[in-house]
Amino acid sequence: MTNEDLKQTITNLCSSAEFKDGPQFLEVLIPAESLHEVCLELKNNGDTKFDYLFCLSGVDQPSCFEVVYHLDSTVHRHVVVLKTRTADRENPSIDTVGDIWPTAYSHEREVYDLLGVTFNNHPDMRRLFLEDGWGFPLRKDYADPIRIVER
Repeated sequence: MTNEDLKQTITNLCSSAEFKDGPQFLEVLIPAESLHEVCLELKNNGDTKFDYLFCLSGVDQPSCFEVVYHLDSTVHRHVVVLKTRTADRENPSIDTVGDIWPTAYSHEREVYDLLGVTFNNHPDMRRLFLEDGWGFPLRKDYADPIRIVER
């Protein structure tokens, strides 16, 4: 499936999707409220068959947090990068995709641990590396006077 075919398929699923031809992969910005439905269809659709989530990461943007999903079809050999944004910085949350790709559960815990983004319906939303009360060290506004970390 070409990037143009992927664009058309994703547009049919979510008319508000925004596309960017990245240097390596097609990048798609999906509204958070549509993310789970789009991901489920991209995995289950025989033409796309994105059966492998190989990376999930979080990015601190000035007005929100962005969660980035790298998807691969081991059947059709095409790749897409989906991005979504949280509604706000104070209580950032989006729906989990762990029920679609179970490997997402660990990645989501890492994003929660380092950025504070919670994933709705995640069965084990707790810190992965740091102790409770530590703060979220990958946030641009993170400061820790005890460990002398300032931004």
